[in-house]
Amino acid sequence: MKKELYLGNEAVARGLYEAGCRVVSSYPGTPSTEITQYAAEYAEIYAEWAPNEKVAAEVAIGASIGGARAFSGMKHVGLNVAADPVFTASYTGVNAGLVIAVADDPGMHSSQNEQDSRHYAISAKLPMLEPADSAECLAFTKLAFELSEQFDTPCLLRLTTRVSHSRSLAEPGERAELPLKEYVKNPGKYVMMPAMAKIRHPIVEQRMLDLAEWAEAAEINRIEANPDTKIGVITSGIAYQYAREALGDTVSYLKLGMIHPLPAELIKNFAKDYETVYVIEELDGIIETFCMTLGLKVTGKALFGNVGEFSANLVREKILDRKPEGQPFGQPTPPRPPVLCPGCPHRGLFYVASKLKLTVMGDIGCYTLGALPPLSAMDVCVCMGASVSACHGINLARGKDFAKNTVAVIGDSTFIHSGITGLIDIAYNKGVSTVIVLDNSITGMTGHQHNPTTGYTLKNDPTVAVDLELLAKACGINRVAVVDPNDLAATEAVIKQELAAEEPSMIITRRPCALLKTVRHAPPATVDQTACTGCKMCMKVGCPSISMKTVDGKNKAAIDPTLCVGCMVCAQMCRFGAIT
Repeated sequence: MKKELYLGNEAVARGLYEAGCRVVSSYPGTPSTEITQYAAEYAEIYAEWAPNEKVAAEVAIGASIGGARAFSGMKHVGLNVAADPVFTASYTGVNAGLVIAVADDPGMHSSQNEQDSRHYAISAKLPMLEPADSAECLAFTKLAFELSEQFDTPCLLRLTTRVSHSRSLAEPGERAELPLKEYVKNPGKYVMMPAMAKIRHPIVEQRMLDLAEWAEAAEINRIEANPDTKIGVITSGIAYQYAREALGDTVSYLKLGMIHPLPAELIKNFAKDYETVYVIEELDGIIETFCMTLGLKVTGKALFGNVGEFSANLVREKILDRKPEGQPFGQPTPPRPPVLCPGCPHRGLFYVASKLKLTVMGDIGCYTLGALPPLSAMDVCVCMGASVSACHGINLARGKDFAKNTVAVIGDSTFIHSGITGLIDIAYNKGVSTVIVLDNSITGMTGHQHNPTTGYTLKNDPTVAVDLELLAKACGINRVAVVDPNDLAATEAVIKQELAAEEPSMIITRRPCALLKTVRHAPPATVDQTACTGCKMCMKVGCPSISMKTVDGKNKAAIDPTLCVGCMVCAQMCRFGAIT
């Protein structure tokens, strides 16, 4: 087949197809989401969105034990959620190949922290591969399945944002049609109670030694030598691309494709040939620390640091002392913070929360933008599902009077992911917290993926939908209210009503995401300039379609008809009837 331009994530999905993968279970999380979306386009692959990463990993583990090559994809913080089964699967090993992809996000483009997933490979005692472009994404995915079966281990595949979301050439191949491996009962291998786990641990340690030996001669760990240089660079993944762009052939490279376990002898033999050795790796100094344990003198984090993503300019500046060329613009670039979309159903809820001066325990989703001005309506955001549990916790700490002005805010997908157990905790332990579930009928932040509340599977097949009202009652919450968040008066009334109650409650603000193709929008709103007084009340909802413009020498509101979707939240703010 001819080479094609592939997105890194798309190439991983192609690798799954060609490797004969049968089962894919994931939870969407940028920058990993597209792997599973592309995998779902192959009829030969069963692909699903699981409620969370732990469930996804467990589904893949079960499929692997059952004899099918299986895969689970997630972002770096998702691996935190999946860590429990992943660590134990290191002990059980596999039947058919099992690959788990984790996409790190240096620079925190869409994440709440910077986290280096290579630590998980070390701690869980699992092999980890790191591709540097789309061709390697495809090839390394296939190799990961082979290593998984050869060494009886799950295999981790580490991506980063720039690899996942960049396009480069890759050459597709044919699918390997592999039969199901026979499933044989083997409690000593798969039942990890203490007696069996003690027997499996030495097997895991020997496996890592065997993998380290394999890494020494592996083609994916390669030296690109320049006999005329005294400088060596040890690198991997996207950092290799930055180094190549910045330094070209002026240095020699040890490009590592397997980043755990690392090939000690290969590294030592490479380093001894050069006076100066740089280690270029994003985030933590994993390779650098390993080199130091070998007694090698290398330069890495002291030069590059462990914060943020790298670039070719950074490498060029740090090693060659050459700053980027170019002329400054002369004016500071105005900031453009992200905002809730025009017509976003969360806008009304956050305006009301701000108006009532509520303490809002927030969560992970596009609604986290409610923390930014002018809404400024979120106090805390930690991780998926934490809003519900943290709300219970802060109310326990500060008492019932504080609880009467405090709510948890969580999206429908995030609630299914990990908010349900927090709600059960509130009910079971006789809390009084009010939980607001923002039901916009989709998983919005990662690009409109279905979830168990939408009634459709990943492949758009109709299925059962979780009934949030009945679920809340089953958890022990007797007070459940549903409101349209675009109705500001009704939303305010419901929130006041539930906060005044002497028992826990759940409010569901239900309106679909404004970007869904199935949503029919009203005509855009207009401003009657003769009625507008320029009071700027409409600006308080933070809608990007509203601005202030000079009309007849006076500042008055204006609405961009190309952005406005006619939600009319702003009209409810205007006391003069100027918006219609």
